[in-house]
Amino acid sequence: MQVCVLYFGVLKDLMGRSRAEIEMAEGASVTGLLLIHRELAPDKIWDAIAVAVNQEYARAGDVLSDGDEVALLPPVSGGNMPGDAPAGAMVNCHAR
Repeated sequence: MQVCVLYFGVLKDLMGRSRAEIEMAEGASVTGLLLIHRELAPDKIWDAIAVAVNQEYARAGDVLSDGDEVALLPPVSGGNMPGDAPAGAMVNCHAR
């Protein structure tokens, strides 16, 4: 299955992009997705991020489904960085 991952704030810089399509096994969880990211870009920030699946906050054990949109949100540091979506803005993963 494939999920669309959106990177916000410093995660966008860490990953070098604002979104990615990630291939995962059926039944994979939010934890599995985070483990993939820890391997791709080792950093302590992964311990402090929030995760939203289809625009609702998710827990580590939540199971992902094909086509889910997963937002990875770093801790808030007090404002938007240049190029970040404004607070409250809706982001469409499939828009290019």
